[in-house]
Amino acid sequence: MQNRLIAELDPRMDLTNAVEVKRTVEETFAAVLEAEGISLTRVERLRLFEAISAEILGFGPIEPLLKDPTVSEVMVNGPDQVYVEQSGKLVLTDVRFQDDDHVMRVIDRIVSPLGRRVDESSPTVDARLPDGSRVNAIIPPIALNGPTLTIRKFSKDPLLVEDLIRFGTFTAEMATFLKACVEARLNVVVSGGTGSGKTTMLNVISSFIPDDERIVTIENAAELQLRQEHVVRLESRPSNIEGKGEVTIRDLVINSLRMRPDRIVVGECRGGEALDMLQAMNTGHDGSMTTAHANSPRDTLSRLETMCLMAGMDLPLRAIREQIASAVDLIVQQERLKDGSRKITAVTEVQGMEGDVIVLQDVFIFEQTGMENGKISGRMKPTGIRPKFMSRFEAYNIYLPPNVFGVGERLF
Repeated sequence: MQNRLIAELDPRMDLTNAVEVKRTVEETFAAVLEAEGISLTRVERLRLFEAISAEILGFGPIEPLLKDPTVSEVMVNGPDQVYVEQSGKLVLTDVRFQDDDHVMRVIDRIVSPLGRRVDESSPTVDARLPDGSRVNAIIPPIALNGPTLTIRKFSKDPLLVEDLIRFGTFTAEMATFLKACVEARLNVVVSGGTGSGKTTMLNVISSFIPDDERIVTIENAAELQLRQEHVVRLESRPSNIEGKGEVTIRDLVINSLRMRPDRIVVGECRGGEALDMLQAMNTGHDGSMTTAHANSPRDTLSRLETMCLMAGMDLPLRAIREQIASAVDLIVQQERLKDGSRKITAVTEVQGMEGDVIVLQDVFIFEQTGMENGKISGRMKPTGIRPKFMSRFEAYNIYLPPNVFGVGERLF
């Protein structure tokens, strides 16, 4: 039925006009049913049409998953295993592809309109769909279980501060503190593991930047959704088939310094661009922000050291640590806990150097107390220690209520 329908459609049809394409497919579908003498109930007819149109116009069996608002990520591990992430947890679905070729057709349908290709000579691809969703595909012989596809869906309505307070990601007191840090132009690194919510947190913290500042955002795949008026968005570019034309995050960080930014927001530091980011923070671009993959604030410092060494500048470790200690003011540690919830587990001040060691001091920590009905219970505790950078708040005429640092602890 599907092959007959495809054969009847005009190959020159303009696929960019979704409404017209769907109308044409509906008319052709009805004509094919009538010509074949196939009698179906209304429900059967609708179900068959949706399945066929998903194959022709959409992304096949995973089309319903991409439309499901409760699904945040879709993972295809070959034709017989499709997982989704719902409410922070991975769930195996009953969705199946016919075979490896079926998965490959869907992958081609996703990446071809984006001007990308995936084949044996180039078996991996990273791309961004028109709606902002991130796509990663990897095929045999690299992928041993068959073609593998991962889609991280893009939320059209970004989460707000109030949403994260309601979810228990952080408390109202912490939100007040982080807002003050951003307004006082402290340099912030959001750290955490994969899927811990770093980009979401960076987006929320960035929302505290005043509207009268020029912001330059730099990302591998554009995910940040800043609502300020004066935002310049930059996105890196991979090399083409001939291996030319690559524009790296590091290239963009260096270029952004010539764009008169008040703040630079880098979606994620993964390599040598960390050194350029630290130098920017140290040379008049206070209030800049980025994220990094690390499992604790102390690990974040080690990760930054490693990334700076990747810049190839042959700097002594002591000099790199001094750069980090003078550039980074605050580390916000984010985690995805066993129950699927995402929480800030530490807000840590970088106080400077003592000898060869960078000194850290927790301002807030999450203390887990147990499990109740499958949900982790605990509380976010202020440590009661006044950060050294409080004088920066006063310089910007920012005065925090006393409950932020010790009064009114909240239970999750």
